[in-house]
Amino acid sequence: MALRAAADALASFVPATIKAEHKPGGQGPVTEADRVSNRVLHEALLRNGEGWLSEETVDDLARLSKERVWVVDPLDGTADFLAGLPEWCVSVAMVENGRPMAGGICNPATGEIFLGAQGMGLTYNGQLATATVKAGLQGARVLASRSELRRGEWERFRHGDFEIRPMGSVAYKLAWVAAGLADATWTLTPKNEWDVAAGVVLIEAAGGFVRSLNNLPLEFNKKFPNLPGLFASGPNLSQEIAAFLDKHAGRRLG
Repeated sequence: MALRAAADALASFVPATIKAEHKPGGQGPVTEADRVSNRVLHEALLRNGEGWLSEETVDDLARLSKERVWVVDPLDGTADFLAGLPEWCVSVAMVENGRPMAGGICNPATGEIFLGAQGMGLTYNGQLATATVKAGLQGARVLASRSELRRGEWERFRHGDFEIRPMGSVAYKLAWVAAGLADATWTLTPKNEWDVAAGVVLIEAAGGFVRSLNNLPLEFNKKFPNLPGLFASGPNLSQEIAAFLDKHAGRRLG
């Protein structure tokens, strides 16, 4: 399995000793671990006739002519990886005609593997799992970006009657929501396709719900692979979250 191969390759890197570089434009750190994972995934996954979009590969736009495209983040949460926080992951999705159809997320630090496909359901560490059926935000566990919390972007939500749990990688947050380990997550910060493609597959496969902050489905394999913020939850929370964000985040949802 490609995810396991990437996890095995990453096992040789020690966060405290690895050198990090900073990408231009404030796009965060990158390490040799990111690059090695990318090479392993590329060799294991890509076949003739398929496209490739990865955070660590120069995008030549050849993917735009392909029906099937791998959308990959070889190490989502590099800052957490460097800090020794076990909230980073490898994220892989197969996108067909703009829609994520199958995906997997692996957290090598915790040994968690999430696998899902449209119409086929979700497994969490080999066991069937589903998103939660919680019907209200009261008492819900909502996962929040550590960086967004540090910047004060969640202060407007502190009055909500729900638990806010900080977590690193956005892909890992989506995987947790998919497997019912949390009830919801949202981000007001734009993301790249590779950040969320696999998580979108997992949540939809698990019966959950993912939408942009405009309350629209997310589209993938675009020329510019940028996405607006998003919210995700089990099937019964989507309308309440949309209304809550519309009221408290200054966004018009729906």
